[in-house]
Amino acid sequence: MTTEPTVIEHGGGVWSIKVPIPDNPLGHTLVHLLDTDRGPVLVDTGWDDPDSWDTLAAGLVACGTAVEDLHGVLVTHHHPDHHGLSGRVREVSGAWIAMHAADAHVVRRTRAQQPARWLDYLAGKLAAAGAPDEHLAPLRAARSSGRMRTLPGLNAALPDREIVPGELLDLAGRRLRAIWTPGHTPGHVCLHLDEEHPTGRPGRGRLFSGDHLLPGITPHIGLYEDPDDAAATVIDPLGDYLDSLERIGRLGVAEVLPAHQYAFTDSRARVEELLDHHEARLRDLRELLSAPLTPWRIAERMEWNRPWDEIPHGSRTIAVSEAEAHLRRLVKLGLAEVVPGSEPVSYRAV
Repeated sequence: MTTEPTVIEHGGGVWSIKVPIPDNPLGHTLVHLLDTDRGPVLVDTGWDDPDSWDTLAAGLVACGTAVEDLHGVLVTHHHPDHHGLSGRVREVSGAWIAMHAADAHVVRRTRAQQPARWLDYLAGKLAAAGAPDEHLAPLRAARSSGRMRTLPGLNAALPDREIVPGELLDLAGRRLRAIWTPGHTPGHVCLHLDEEHPTGRPGRGRLFSGDHLLPGITPHIGLYEDPDDAAATVIDPLGDYLDSLERIGRLGVAEVLPAHQYAFTDSRARVEELLDHHEARLRDLRELLSAPLTPWRIAERMEWNRPWDEIPHGSRTIAVSEAEAHLRRLVKLGLAEVVPGSEPVSYRAV
Protein backbone atom coordinates (compact mmCIF):
# COMPACT_ATOMS: atom_id res chain seq x y z
CA MET A 1 0.00 0.00 0.00
CA THR A 2 1.38 3.40 -0.96
CA THR A 3 2.26 5.73 1.89
CA GLU A 4 0.67 9.19 1.65
CA PRO A 5 3.53 11.62 1.09
CA THR A 6 4.47 14.09 3.80
CA VAL A 7 5.99 17.18 2.20
CA ILE A 8 7.48 20.17 4.05
CA GLU A 9 8.27 23.41 2.27
CA HIS A 10 11.34 25.02 3.84
CA GLY A 11 11.30 28.15 1.67
CA GLY A 12 13.77 29.46 -0.85
CA GLY A 13 13.14 26.63 -3.31
CA VAL A 14 13.77 23.81 -0.81
CA TRP A 15 11.36 21.03 0.18
CA SER A 16 11.63 17.72 2.03
CA ILE A 17 9.71 14.50 1.40
CA LYS A 18 9.38 11.76 4.03
CA VAL A 19 10.25 8.57 2.13
CA PRO A 20 9.56 5.44 4.23
CA ILE A 21 12.21 2.88 5.17
CA PRO A 22 10.53 -0.54 5.45
CA ASP A 23 10.85 -2.38 8.78
CA ASN A 24 13.24 0.16 10.26
CA PRO A 25 12.84 2.12 13.52
CA LEU A 26 14.11 5.27 11.78
CA GLY A 27 10.82 5.30 9.90
CA HIS A 28 11.79 7.42 6.92
CA THR A 29 14.48 9.30 5.06
CA LEU A 30 14.02 13.02 4.49
CA VAL A 31 14.72 13.36 0.79
CA HIS A 32 15.30 17.02 -0.03
CA LEU A 33 14.35 18.76 -3.25
CA LEU A 34 16.32 21.80 -4.38
CA ASP A 35 15.08 23.99 -7.21
CA THR A 36 17.73 25.20 -9.69
CA ASP A 37 17.66 27.20 -12.92
CA ARG A 38 18.24 23.98 -14.89
CA GLY A 39 15.60 21.94 -13.10
CA PRO A 40 14.99 20.28 -9.72
CA VAL A 41 17.75 18.35 -7.96
CA LEU A 42 17.35 15.75 -5.21
CA VAL A 43 19.54 15.41 -2.16
CA ASP A 44 19.39 11.60 -1.60
CA THR A 45 16.61 9.35 -2.92
CA GLY A 46 15.40 6.91 -0.25
CA TRP A 47 15.21 3.13 0.09
CA ASP A 48 14.65 0.89 -2.94
CA ASP A 49 11.13 -0.32 -2.18
CA PRO A 50 7.82 0.00 -4.11
CA ASP A 51 6.09 2.03 -1.38
CA SER A 52 9.15 4.25 -1.02
CA TRP A 53 9.20 4.87 -4.77
CA ASP A 54 5.50 5.67 -4.87
CA THR A 55 5.88 8.04 -1.92
CA LEU A 56 8.82 9.81 -3.53
CA ALA A 57 6.97 10.19 -6.83
CA ALA A 58 3.81 11.49 -5.15
CA GLY A 59 5.87 13.83 -2.99
CA LEU A 60 7.53 15.35 -6.03
CA VAL A 61 4.12 15.98 -7.58
CA ALA A 62 3.04 17.67 -4.34
CA CYS A 63 6.11 19.92 -4.69
CA GLY A 64 4.98 20.91 -8.19
CA THR A 65 7.31 18.70 -10.21
CA ALA A 66 7.75 15.01 -11.17
CA VAL A 67 10.43 12.33 -11.31
CA GLU A 68 10.68 12.84 -15.08
CA ASP A 69 11.65 16.50 -14.51
CA LEU A 70 14.61 15.82 -12.22
CA HIS A 71 17.91 17.29 -13.39
CA GLY A 72 20.26 15.57 -10.95
CA VAL A 73 20.78 13.73 -7.66
CA LEU A 74 23.32 14.59 -4.98
CA VAL A 75 23.97 11.60 -2.71
CA THR A 76 25.28 12.40 0.78
CA HIS A 77 26.53 8.81 1.22
CA HIS A 78 26.14 5.33 -0.21
CA HIS A 79 23.82 3.70 2.36
CA PRO A 80 20.67 2.17 0.82
CA ASP A 81 18.22 4.49 2.60
CA HIS A 82 19.94 7.39 0.79
CA HIS A 83 21.20 5.94 -2.49
CA GLY A 84 18.74 3.08 -2.98
CA LEU A 85 16.31 4.64 -5.47
CA SER A 86 18.93 6.48 -7.52
CA GLY A 87 18.96 3.84 -10.25
CA ARG A 88 15.23 4.06 -10.79
CA VAL A 89 15.34 7.88 -10.66
CA ARG A 90 17.97 7.94 -13.40
CA GLU A 91 16.08 5.38 -15.49
CA VAL A 92 12.93 7.52 -15.48
CA SER A 93 14.48 11.00 -15.65
CA GLY A 94 17.95 10.66 -17.13
CA ALA A 95 19.27 12.66 -14.15
CA TRP A 96 22.97 12.65 -13.34
CA ILE A 97 24.03 11.05 -10.02
CA ALA A 98 26.84 12.61 -7.98
CA MET A 99 28.72 11.19 -4.98
CA HIS A 100 32.07 11.63 -3.22
CA ALA A 101 34.80 9.45 -4.74
CA ALA A 102 35.34 7.39 -1.57
CA ASP A 103 31.72 6.27 -1.43
CA ALA A 104 31.53 5.83 -5.21
CA HIS A 105 34.37 3.33 -4.76
CA VAL A 106 32.25 1.43 -2.21
CA VAL A 107 29.33 1.32 -4.67
CA ARG A 108 31.54 -0.09 -7.43
CA ARG A 109 33.12 -2.60 -5.07
CA THR A 110 29.71 -3.77 -3.84
CA ARG A 111 28.57 -4.32 -7.42
CA ALA A 112 31.58 -6.55 -8.04
CA GLN A 113 31.45 -8.38 -4.69
CA GLN A 114 30.23 -11.97 -4.49
CA PRO A 115 27.95 -12.58 -1.47
CA ALA A 116 30.01 -15.66 -0.56
CA ARG A 117 33.17 -13.57 -0.36
CA TRP A 118 31.43 -11.05 1.87
CA LEU A 119 30.06 -13.74 4.22
CA ASP A 120 33.50 -15.35 4.55
CA TYR A 121 35.03 -11.98 5.36
CA LEU A 122 32.33 -11.03 7.86
CA ALA A 123 32.45 -14.37 9.68
CA GLY A 124 36.23 -14.14 9.93
CA LYS A 125 36.09 -10.57 11.27
CA LEU A 126 33.48 -11.47 13.87
CA ALA A 127 35.35 -14.59 14.98
CA ALA A 128 38.50 -12.49 15.45
CA ALA A 129 36.44 -10.04 17.55
CA GLY A 130 35.31 -12.85 19.86
CA ALA A 131 31.79 -13.50 18.54
CA PRO A 132 30.33 -16.75 19.92
CA ASP A 133 29.53 -19.72 17.70
CA GLU A 134 25.78 -19.11 17.92
CA HIS A 135 26.26 -15.70 16.28
CA LEU A 136 28.52 -17.09 13.56
CA ALA A 137 26.31 -20.10 12.79
CA PRO A 138 23.71 -18.28 10.60
CA LEU A 139 26.48 -16.71 8.49
CA ARG A 140 28.21 -20.05 8.00
CA ALA A 141 24.90 -21.79 7.23
CA ALA A 142 24.05 -19.19 4.57
CA ARG A 143 27.52 -19.62 3.08
CA SER A 144 27.38 -23.41 2.93
CA SER A 145 23.78 -23.61 1.68
CA GLY A 146 24.48 -21.55 -1.42
CA ARG A 147 21.12 -19.79 -0.91
CA MET A 148 22.57 -16.41 -0.12
CA ARG A 149 20.80 -13.11 -0.43
CA THR A 150 22.42 -10.61 -2.74
CA LEU A 151 24.11 -7.67 -1.14
CA PRO A 152 21.84 -4.63 -0.60
CA GLY A 153 21.98 -1.63 -2.87
CA LEU A 154 22.68 -3.41 -6.17
CA ASN A 155 19.87 -1.53 -7.95
CA ALA A 156 21.34 1.83 -6.98
CA ALA A 157 23.02 3.80 -9.76
CA LEU A 158 26.73 3.90 -10.38
CA PRO A 159 27.52 7.60 -9.90
CA ASP A 160 28.48 9.47 -13.07
CA ARG A 161 29.62 12.69 -11.38
CA GLU A 162 32.00 13.31 -8.49
CA ILE A 163 31.22 15.59 -5.58
CA VAL A 164 34.47 17.44 -4.93
CA PRO A 165 34.61 18.98 -1.44
CA GLY A 166 35.31 22.69 -1.28
CA GLU A 167 34.15 23.44 -4.81
CA LEU A 168 30.85 25.10 -5.69
CA LEU A 169 28.66 22.46 -7.30
CA ASP A 170 27.45 23.03 -10.85
CA LEU A 171 23.90 24.04 -9.94
CA ALA A 172 22.64 26.99 -11.94
CA GLY A 173 21.33 29.79 -9.77
CA ARG A 174 22.40 28.22 -6.44
CA ARG A 175 25.47 28.41 -4.20
CA LEU A 176 25.94 24.88 -2.89
CA ARG A 177 29.29 23.64 -1.64
CA ALA A 178 30.23 20.16 -0.39
CA ILE A 179 32.01 19.58 2.91
CA TRP A 180 33.71 16.20 3.32
CA THR A 181 32.55 14.70 6.62
CA PRO A 182 33.90 11.12 6.87
CA GLY A 183 32.97 8.98 9.85
CA HIS A 184 29.56 7.46 9.15
CA THR A 185 30.96 6.40 5.77
CA PRO A 186 34.35 7.18 4.22
CA GLY A 187 32.85 9.53 1.63
CA HIS A 188 29.98 11.15 3.52
CA VAL A 189 29.40 14.78 2.55
CA CYS A 190 27.32 17.59 3.96
CA LEU A 191 26.06 20.16 1.47
CA HIS A 192 26.23 23.82 2.46
CA LEU A 193 23.63 26.05 0.83
CA ASP A 194 25.56 29.30 1.21
CA GLU A 195 22.62 31.62 0.67
CA GLU A 196 20.64 33.91 2.95
CA HIS A 197 18.05 32.03 4.96
CA PRO A 198 14.58 32.60 3.47
CA THR A 199 13.26 33.95 6.80
CA GLY A 200 16.33 36.11 7.40
CA ARG A 201 17.50 33.90 10.28
CA PRO A 202 21.09 34.84 11.23
CA GLY A 203 23.84 32.42 10.29
CA ARG A 204 25.61 31.10 7.22
CA GLY A 205 22.79 29.64 5.18
CA ARG A 206 21.53 26.07 5.49
CA LEU A 207 23.15 22.65 5.67
CA PHE A 208 21.93 19.38 4.16
CA SER A 209 23.62 17.23 6.80
CA GLY A 210 22.75 13.69 5.66
CA ASP A 211 23.40 11.38 8.61
CA HIS A 212 26.39 13.34 9.92
CA LEU A 213 24.44 15.70 12.17
CA LEU A 214 21.00 14.63 13.41
CA PRO A 215 18.93 16.44 16.05
CA GLY A 216 18.19 13.60 18.46
CA ILE A 217 20.20 10.49 17.57
CA THR A 218 23.86 9.69 16.98
CA PRO A 219 24.86 8.12 13.66
CA HIS A 220 26.49 4.72 13.58
CA ILE A 221 30.29 5.00 13.52
CA GLY A 222 31.80 1.63 12.67
CA LEU A 223 34.75 0.29 10.72
CA TYR A 224 34.81 0.83 6.96
CA GLU A 225 34.71 -2.82 5.89
CA ASP A 226 36.64 -3.80 2.74
CA PRO A 227 37.05 -7.53 2.07
CA ASP A 228 39.63 -6.78 -0.61
CA ASP A 229 41.94 -4.74 1.62
CA ALA A 230 44.73 -7.31 1.84
CA ALA A 231 46.89 -4.94 3.90
CA ALA A 232 44.12 -4.57 6.53
CA THR A 233 44.65 -0.83 6.65
CA VAL A 234 44.28 0.55 10.17
CA ILE A 235 41.72 3.34 10.13
CA ASP A 236 40.18 5.60 12.77
CA PRO A 237 36.59 6.36 11.66
CA LEU A 238 35.59 7.78 15.04
CA GLY A 239 38.51 10.20 14.89
CA ASP A 240 37.42 11.12 11.36
CA TYR A 241 33.89 11.74 12.60
CA LEU A 242 34.92 13.90 15.56
CA ASP A 243 37.17 16.02 13.33
CA SER A 244 34.30 16.38 10.83
CA LEU A 245 31.94 17.48 13.60
CA GLU A 246 34.33 20.24 14.59
CA ARG A 247 34.40 21.52 11.00
CA ILE A 248 30.62 21.61 10.79
CA GLY A 249 30.33 23.30 14.18
CA ARG A 250 32.61 26.13 13.06
CA LEU A 251 30.48 26.73 9.97
CA GLY A 252 27.74 28.48 11.95
CA VAL A 253 24.77 27.69 9.72
CA ALA A 254 21.33 29.17 10.39
CA GLU A 255 19.52 25.85 9.98
CA VAL A 256 20.29 22.17 9.52
CA LEU A 257 18.22 20.01 7.16
CA PRO A 258 19.12 16.41 8.14
CA ALA A 259 18.15 13.16 6.42
CA HIS A 260 16.23 11.86 9.45
CA GLN A 261 13.96 13.28 12.14
CA TYR A 262 13.45 17.03 11.56
CA ALA A 263 15.10 20.34 10.68
CA PHE A 264 16.74 22.23 13.54
CA THR A 265 18.79 25.29 14.45
CA ASP A 266 21.79 25.84 16.75
CA SER A 267 24.09 23.37 15.06
CA ARG A 268 26.98 24.29 17.35
CA ALA A 269 25.06 23.19 20.45
CA ARG A 270 24.23 19.86 18.83
CA VAL A 271 27.85 19.38 17.80
CA GLU A 272 28.93 19.97 21.41
CA GLU A 273 26.39 17.40 22.63
CA LEU A 274 27.77 14.79 20.25
CA LEU A 275 31.38 15.54 21.14
CA ASP A 276 30.52 15.22 24.85
CA HIS A 277 28.63 11.97 24.16
CA HIS A 278 31.60 10.32 22.48
CA GLU A 279 34.05 11.62 25.08
CA ALA A 280 31.92 10.05 27.83
CA ARG A 281 31.62 6.82 25.85
CA LEU A 282 35.39 6.59 25.40
CA ARG A 283 35.92 7.28 29.09
CA ASP A 284 33.44 4.55 30.10
CA LEU A 285 34.98 2.16 27.61
CA ARG A 286 38.47 2.68 29.01
CA GLU A 287 37.18 1.89 32.50
CA LEU A 288 35.79 -1.40 31.18
CA LEU A 289 39.27 -2.27 29.91
CA SER A 290 40.79 -2.52 33.37
CA ALA A 291 40.85 -6.23 32.47
CA PRO A 292 41.38 -7.46 28.87
CA LEU A 293 38.21 -7.80 26.81
CA THR A 294 37.39 -8.75 23.23
CA PRO A 295 35.38 -6.32 21.07
CA TRP A 296 32.38 -8.64 21.41
CA ARG A 297 32.55 -8.53 25.22
CA ILE A 298 32.96 -4.77 25.08
CA ALA A 299 29.87 -4.45 22.86
CA GLU A 300 27.86 -6.54 25.32
CA ARG A 301 28.73 -4.06 28.09
CA MET A 302 28.27 -0.82 26.16
CA GLU A 303 25.07 1.21 26.47
CA TRP A 304 22.70 0.83 23.51
CA ASN A 305 19.11 1.86 22.88
CA ARG A 306 17.93 -1.47 24.28
CA PRO A 307 19.36 -4.35 26.36
CA TRP A 308 21.87 -6.58 24.57
CA ASP A 309 19.56 -9.61 24.81
CA GLU A 310 16.94 -7.70 22.78
CA ILE A 311 19.29 -6.61 19.99
CA PRO A 312 18.75 -8.69 16.82
CA HIS A 313 21.50 -10.58 15.03
CA GLY A 314 22.32 -8.01 12.34
CA SER A 315 22.29 -5.12 14.79
CA ARG A 316 24.72 -6.97 17.06
CA THR A 317 27.14 -7.19 14.15
CA ILE A 318 26.83 -3.43 13.68
CA ALA A 319 27.28 -2.86 17.42
CA VAL A 320 30.55 -4.83 17.44
CA SER A 321 31.82 -2.71 14.53
CA GLU A 322 31.00 0.43 16.51
CA ALA A 323 32.76 -0.96 19.58
CA GLU A 324 35.84 -1.63 17.46
CA ALA A 325 35.77 1.93 16.11
CA HIS A 326 35.84 3.25 19.67
CA LEU A 327 38.64 0.84 20.60
CA ARG A 328 40.67 2.04 17.60
CA ARG A 329 40.23 5.59 18.84
CA LEU A 330 41.47 4.70 22.33
CA VAL A 331 44.52 2.98 20.85
CA LYS A 332 45.32 6.01 18.70
CA LEU A 333 45.04 8.26 21.76
CA GLY A 334 47.46 6.00 23.65
CA LEU A 335 44.80 5.01 26.20
CA ALA A 336 44.46 1.34 25.23
CA GLU A 337 46.39 -1.39 23.44
CA VAL A 338 45.93 -4.79 21.87
CA VAL A 339 47.01 -7.62 24.16
CA PRO A 340 49.96 -9.21 22.30
CA GLY A 341 49.21 -12.70 21.01
CA SER A 342 45.54 -12.64 22.07
CA GLU A 343 43.18 -14.77 19.97
CA PRO A 344 40.47 -13.68 19.62
CA VAL A 345 41.93 -10.22 19.86
CA SER A 346 41.61 -8.51 23.24
CA TYR A 347 42.22 -4.92 24.34
CA ARG A 348 43.32 -3.47 27.67
CA ALA A 349 43.70 0.02 29.11
CA VAL A 350 47.16 1.57 29.43
